[in-house]
Amino acid sequence: MTPIRAAIALIALCSATAIDLRASVAATYRPWCVEYMGRGGRNCGFVSYEQCRMTATPGTGGVCVQNPWYLWYGPGRSERPRSW
Repeated sequence: MTPIRAAIALIALCSATAIDLRASVAATYRPWCVEYMGRGGRNCGFVSYEQCRMTATPGTGGVCVQNPWYLWYGPGRSERPRSW
């Protein structure tokens, strides 16, 4: 592989990595989560309660709860919580 091709491949890889990192950070602070009671899993990717309820149907064993990370670090919180 020539040095020019290696440099182009490295630039493309860095660009793809930067795009993927930004998308994963944005999904952290969604306000609603589905907690699955029997399996112990949690999905916090919902922007509204209605969207959460569409996923937590009676057959799934899921319950909608507010995302604790969103309550502490979401919009409107200017200070970090104290660690006691």
